[in-house]
Amino acid sequence: MINKHDAALGPCSQKLIFLIDIDVNKAIIYINVDNSLDKVTMQKQRIEPLVAWRALRRLIADPEQTHEVFTVIRALSGNSMQREFEQFCATETGRTILREQRSLLDTLKNREYLASLPANSLGRHYLSFVTSEGITAEGLVEASDEDGEYQYLEGDISLFAMRQRDQHDLWHTLTQYGRDELGEDCLLAFTYAQTKNRGIGVICLAGALKLRAFYGNGIFGAVWRAYKDGKRAAWLPAQDWEALLAQPIDEVRQQLGLTEPESYQELFAQPA
Repeated sequence: MINKHDAALGPCSQKLIFLIDIDVNKAIIYINVDNSLDKVTMQKQRIEPLVAWRALRRLIADPEQTHEVFTVIRALSGNSMQREFEQFCATETGRTILREQRSLLDTLKNREYLASLPANSLGRHYLSFVTSEGITAEGLVEASDEDGEYQYLEGDISLFAMRQRDQHDLWHTLTQYGRDELGEDCLLAFTYAQTKNRGIGVICLAGALKLRAFYGNGIFGAVWRAYKDGKRAAWLPAQDWEALLAQPIDEVRQQLGLTEPESYQELFAQPA
């Protein structure tokens, strides 16, 4: 959905921020696949700053090349996915989800069920968000299928990666960072705090520098606040989203330590 802020930024900045929403989600589930073992292996990943720098320069020069987001994040991710998966498995909720082999996607694409939930529930707010934005839970699936990384995933790591992908718009709904260019960059900062993925941090910084022309130095305050909010919040990847959907959204936010994103809201209302 293009608003007056997006139009004022021009097509290049729109591309850089809007299109990375999908590419970042593909990139944060990247892992090495060892086909000779016929299973997913979590091999130690080298940090490749030079590869990331070259890709970032290409992305800034031509924001149409959104695949460079994937290159940057992959080059800087190291073993972030392995660490996240191990952290997930260390939680009682994570172990329960793996044991039950839950599919969050099946729940989120069931709009009849979501519409039956109480009016102020997280589920109803999520449904309102995706409806107003003209997006679907299946949209991220289609985008990730184009990339092909998922076809080699098996077992518990596959379920974890898919769940990471599918909860993205729940994060939008709960944090109140919109899909406008400023909201996406703030959500990247929040995500960086949650995942500790260096690549996401670099893309967030690149986005902030690009948006500075429209939002002024206030962009850095909003992004920093989003990062701090991500640090303070509960670890969202391991939440029992199926149970939380039926709960009042204000109670869910309080439970997860999510506060009003005032810096983002104020800057969005009155850009420089």
